Amino acid sequence: MLKLVLRAFIITFVWGGPVMAQQRILISSDWGNVTAELVDNDATRSLVAMLPVTVDMRDHLRQEKTGDLPSPLPQVQRQLDFSKGTLGLWSSDHFVIYYRDGRVPQPGIIILGQVTGDVSIFDKPGPVTVRVERAK
Repeated sequence: MLKLVLRAFIITFVWGGPVMAQQRILISSDWGNVTAELVDNDATRSLVAMLPVTVDMRDHLRQEKTGDLPSPLPQVQRQLDFSKGTLGLWSSDHFVIYYRDGRVPQPGIIILGQVTGDVSIFDKPGPVTVRVERAK
């Protein structure tokens, strides 16, 4: 029971909001596939509405893959810290998958969710194209 309470606390206060009920996405690439659980905010609801989407991503600072979404998502509360597996937005249409822990400068990132699979598949130099869709 204590583990469940602790997990709910972490999801709510570290990820920036409660996880959307049963809302998971699949991120597929030639390098492998991972799933992610989304937080519940206006940005993630807009992301889910635009799925499926293909994003051309590039490596940035050897900590993340970044790429542009087809359209902007709503602005919601931002934070500076992220952990390995965090999905976020740097700007309203700049999708980020972090494969290392770290911290970003102001204004921070919008948290979209957390990868539940092995995010280290993205820890490779060079670009990658990902397909983001609802998990079945």
